[in-house]
Amino acid sequence: MSVRRSVAQPLCIVNEAMLTSRGQRGVNSDELRRAAEVVARIAIRTPVVPAPLLSRASGGRPVWLKLENLQVTGSFKVRGAANRMAVLDEVQRARGVVTCSSGNHGRAVAYVAESFGIPATVCVPEWVDPTKLEAIRGHGATAVVSGATYDEAEARSLEIQAAQGLAFVHPFDDACVIAGQGTIGLELLEQVPDLATVVVPLSGGGLIAGVAAAVKAARPEVEVVGVSAANASVMYQSVQAGAPQVVPEEDTVANALAGGIGAENHHTFDLVRQLVDTHVVVSEEEIREGMRFAALEQHVVVEGGGAVGIAALLQHCLTDRPGPVAVVVSGGNVDGALLREVLAANPG
Repeated sequence: MSVRRSVAQPLCIVNEAMLTSRGQRGVNSDELRRAAEVVARIAIRTPVVPAPLLSRASGGRPVWLKLENLQVTGSFKVRGAANRMAVLDEVQRARGVVTCSSGNHGRAVAYVAESFGIPATVCVPEWVDPTKLEAIRGHGATAVVSGATYDEAEARSLEIQAAQGLAFVHPFDDACVIAGQGTIGLELLEQVPDLATVVVPLSGGGLIAGVAAAVKAARPEVEVVGVSAANASVMYQSVQAGAPQVVPEEDTVANALAGGIGAENHHTFDLVRQLVDTHVVVSEEEIREGMRFAALEQHVVVEGGGAVGIAALLQHCLTDRPGPVAVVVSGGNVDGALLREVLAANPG
């Protein structure tokens, strides 16, 4: 893999990915179709809306926002959670599930568990967004607040899994979860038939792996752009290093993107390396600018992790190719106090 850095925009990093195998490691067209049937029973088909001002920032390319922030749990995570939990057997459903989350995945697992009548335990770090913690509990799940970091909360969830014999619903590194998230890609192929580029937030890689697998299976020429927060860029750093890395956690307004990818990553690291064509890294202030833009110009509430794609386009990172761009706006679960703070920085 060769990497070159854009001279015009230092934060736009082009990754000419090795795409020879497209080895989707268990995520194939049949699994995506089955996932679509499952997801349709739990989640909604989210709309795409035009973003004319982002088109200007993208050299006149048509830009569409895929509004997963309007999903039933406020984020895309419900898709993967539903697809994973749909395959549990009767014994597993009776015992229940456990997971670890920075918030959105936990809310999705709690929602799906409530719908399926399955007991759920969700471990979250101490810095979890209060809005997300309240929603987890509101769906009847047991919330365990444990650890100063995501990795510490994850360790606690694995202890509970072993002690109680529960099924673990992984936030990203699971073929069923990846296929569930891939249903976004299937929808985009229908909603934006002439799609040229899809821009996706990047954290553990479940979302972008699923979307890329779905889109490239049908349209291999479509460019897949992964956008990382500078303070939560472990997958990007791992791709650059050629192996999963452990990166100290930093505070970030994009807390949905925080956490590691696992030293024994089974799926997403390889898929990101194979299927993501371009990587962009955005700063904390750029993410806040993306949140403000979403609220003031698009009239939608978007959390930091969901705004990174908008932030990338506002920095004019994607102006060198023709054709429509779809930006996955992955979530809108943001604490009211934080949203007020972000908007107050630029009330105009």
